[in-house]
Amino acid sequence: VGVCIVYMVTGGQSLKKFHELVCQDWSTIRLPVFIMIFASSHFVLSHLPNFNSISLISLVAAVMSLSYSTIAWTTTATKGVQEDVQYGYKAGTTADTVLNFFTGLGGIALSYAGHSVVLEIQATLPSTTSNPSKDPMWKGVMVAYVVVALCYFPLALVGYGVFGNDVSDNILISLKTPVWAITLANLLVVMHVIGSYQIFAIPVFDMVETFLVKKLNFKPSSILRFIVRNVYVALTMFIAIMIPFFDGLLAFFGGFTFAPTTYFLPCIIWLVIYKPKRFGLSWRTNWVCIVPGFILMILSSIRGLRQIILESKDYSFFT
Repeated sequence: VGVCIVYMVTGGQSLKKFHELVCQDWSTIRLPVFIMIFASSHFVLSHLPNFNSISLISLVAAVMSLSYSTIAWTTTATKGVQEDVQYGYKAGTTADTVLNFFTGLGGIALSYAGHSVVLEIQATLPSTTSNPSKDPMWKGVMVAYVVVALCYFPLALVGYGVFGNDVSDNILISLKTPVWAITLANLLVVMHVIGSYQIFAIPVFDMVETFLVKKLNFKPSSILRFIVRNVYVALTMFIAIMIPFFDGLLAFFGGFTFAPTTYFLPCIIWLVIYKPKRFGLSWRTNWVCIVPGFILMILSSIRGLRQIILESKDYSFFT
């Protein structure tokens, strides 16, 4: 749910930037309108039945991710290092510096949020005793990490090298030239998050619909699916309009929801199941992941929530 909210904000921001670049005489439309425009596509796409039905959308989203990331870092690189660039700590106090550090880690955790849908994706693969699904899944994961590296590392290194500590949380929003490249990149972002939203929404649809049918004895029907999916899209749209703060949302959801599932819950489950020798190498390795992961969850969530509160003071809701 958290990722879907972030994608709503991202899609709305990129649509707004695209509109400002293409229609400069009509650039006064506010962000909530663009979030609603972005959400309108999901009121249609959310009625696709399962992962297999969005395979083409998923492929397009992956290609778009690599494309706009490449445009972003190459465009940034052509600008050259900015005058008076600074690479030191931006915060004025030690406490803010530490919190900013964990904000960054929270953003990184959210960037790897795909862990939460890995099992659902693997479940779509055919699996037999002689040809288990784990083999092609492992190859897919390796390819995915290569794509992730090609998207993230050049952008992070070049962005920081050019802008220093003034680099924006969403670099495409701050770039203005060349207009054609930035316009295209923002359009590619919109196409990417449209597909990504569906990937993260389908497991939620399945969970809610299963709960309503099995626990509350609702009759499975197209009407139930229509209501559940439209309500979910409307809810994530409403929250995105209320809290359209990209940086704060990244830190909060990255720390609160994805730090546990990425960093320490798998380690805890492994320790409970396999019960390795206490203070052995395996035991210590898992605890090295558990302790920092737990600290990340607490501090990144606090920093993200604080950032949302601070930014909301100057934000006029629904206007």
